Amino acid sequence: MTIPAYKDPARSVTERIDDLLSRMSLKEKAGQLNQWYNLGPEHYDQVRKGEIGSGLLANSSTAGNDHQERVFANSINEIQKIAVTESRLGIPLIFGRDVIHGYRTVAPIPLGMAAAWSPELIQAANAIAAKEARADGIHWGFSPMLDIARDPRWGRVAEGFGEDPFLAGKLAAAAVKGFQGNDQDSIPQQFAADRIVACAKHFVGYGAAEGGRDYNTTEITRQALHNVYLAPFKAAIQSGCATVMSAFHDIGGIPLSAHRYLLTDVLKEQWGFGGFIVSDWGAVWELINHGVAADRSRAAELACKAGVDMDMCSMVYLENLPDLVQAGKLSAARLDDAVRRLLRIKFALGLFENPYADPNASQAVHLLPESLATLRRLAADSMVLLKNNGVLPLRSDKLAICLSGPLADRRKELFGCWTPDGQEEEVTTLKEAIAGRLGPETWLHHYELPDDAVKLARSSDVLILAIGESAGRSGEDNCTATIDLPAGQEALLESARRMEIPIVAVVFGGRPLNLTRVMDWADAVLFAWHPGITGGLGVADVLFGDVNPSGRLPISFPRSSGQIPLYYNHRPTGRPMPANSRRHSRYVDSLDSPLFPFGFGLSYTTFEYGNLQTSQVPQTPEILVSAEVTNTGNRAGTTVAQCYVRDIVASVARPVRELKGFERVTLEAGETKTIAFRLGPKELSYLDDNGNEVFEAGRYRVWIGSDSNAELGTEFEISTDGR
Repeated sequence: MTIPAYKDPARSVTERIDDLLSRMSLKEKAGQLNQWYNLGPEHYDQVRKGEIGSGLLANSSTAGNDHQERVFANSINEIQKIAVTESRLGIPLIFGRDVIHGYRTVAPIPLGMAAAWSPELIQAANAIAAKEARADGIHWGFSPMLDIARDPRWGRVAEGFGEDPFLAGKLAAAAVKGFQGNDQDSIPQQFAADRIVACAKHFVGYGAAEGGRDYNTTEITRQALHNVYLAPFKAAIQSGCATVMSAFHDIGGIPLSAHRYLLTDVLKEQWGFGGFIVSDWGAVWELINHGVAADRSRAAELACKAGVDMDMCSMVYLENLPDLVQAGKLSAARLDDAVRRLLRIKFALGLFENPYADPNASQAVHLLPESLATLRRLAADSMVLLKNNGVLPLRSDKLAICLSGPLADRRKELFGCWTPDGQEEEVTTLKEAIAGRLGPETWLHHYELPDDAVKLARSSDVLILAIGESAGRSGEDNCTATIDLPAGQEALLESARRMEIPIVAVVFGGRPLNLTRVMDWADAVLFAWHPGITGGLGVADVLFGDVNPSGRLPISFPRSSGQIPLYYNHRPTGRPMPANSRRHSRYVDSLDSPLFPFGFGLSYTTFEYGNLQTSQVPQTPEILVSAEVTNTGNRAGTTVAQCYVRDIVASVARPVRELKGFERVTLEAGETKTIAFRLGPKELSYLDDNGNEVFEAGRYRVWIGSDSNAELGTEFEISTDGR
């Protein structure tokens, strides 16, 4: 018997999709574009009818032990079997889940990962997450989040890569390659069996929500849209990212799920995106709440015409797309285009040939020693040393340590937001990590009550205070009106200061925090983010000097909430602020500068930059910029050399500085290396209001150094023809 062309793996993907589309009814096509959550027996009939194309696994922890993981895979297989064997055409479902920063082996939050400034480690961490998730039957993860965030009150700042589009773009490309495994710059024809589909979200500008309030409106200029907010998404698409999620908010009164210019004109046509766009949860029917759709039918029409291919969890596509096509309000070609995009990914995943998960696969890939080692390294490399008067690193013997603070012996708090599959009992706490490495003549005192800690700290050589935010204080729908530490923590630190013993503050958090008083009262401050399953071990590695800290801030740290928004790559004003002057851009009750600038981080050694040189690359419009970096301390260490550029005179006002290159440089004590950055049209151009590249000849200034306040700089001239 001749099998249908769409079931024949010998045929091309295009042939198979064409054949399948020709066999599908309007209802079945709409069903493919309908995603529903936590599918169970009550949904089996819809699956049989071909009315559901994707399952969203949105329940809380499903993993936890081998038995539960087998149950998870078996439940997916049960539903998948109905789709494959009992529906008319046998089209398999694609299952998605929030795989945000690790799966069972939980990595640091993305903002923490960004602080490592290491695309290689982010790619490795996401490859681990993909392998573990795919073993449980998950095909699609809703990550990476690429929202540029300049307001740390916004809870979802924890989920992104910070404030800079260049850094975020490099990390976005690495994240996509980690999840998907593809090295080419297009959607792969076939995903490996241990990789999942990535999803760049939230397209676009969600991080600019007014007041740092989730789901809120935004006001974004075309200049900022193209040069800041779209940049990391473009990097992800150029790395082959297969799906994109449209955001909740509006730009200029047009909700993103109805924004044809951004979804179709820019993403699909200008950038050539060949994957599919999924709405955020319920965002299509929420067009009614936005006031741009009168009912669910109009919401479905607006979203589909704008370019949203799959409706996440509102059923409006299933209910309305067939009628809209029959009424001539939506073209059959647009409906087919959306289905074609989804089917292309299902074929690329191999779901038509291998639709089922292996119930025993997770036992071979979850919590592998090498995975834990990679994430321990990432956790340690992500930690940012903000202050050290010499108390760190700690010695491991004959040292009496008093450990206190609300997060000293907490597990879940080290996870951070969005860890539905992490198991807190598998986390090594900071107390356990420190106690596990102390010698027989070393004492660790841990106190739950702050008054006991303050009273008894005097008998110790050093006090480690673990402070910061709980896991539930950041992430979606967890915004704060201020960035101050939670109540009571500053008072604890102030009381401890009176004991006149060295204090090391270890700060766990999902956002930049106001650490002004912490900096005054502590002798050393280590910002550890929410560092994941190996976070306690990573902190101990840094505190005792096994790892020389090399983390650098991917986002500016304000002095107070009143400075927000605060970011380094702002445009100049007509009245830039000179010292001690009036009628210029400044505060009268605060310094204008951040507490810590973008790119900042200390080490247990010191580095010096010098001998900055520029030279024209022959026959090209490119400049080679080099500098020497020397380890001037007495131990090996790693610095992150950062290259910043300013277009001094342009057709439009350009930022005072923009990151255009970075490199992690490891040096032995006394060693010097020359680092170089190549600056050409890609680095020196900007985009106009329509997204077109503008490369202008003229004067530029370049700096190389350890953060965005780098002082080593020079000017160069460049022409557009390389002369």
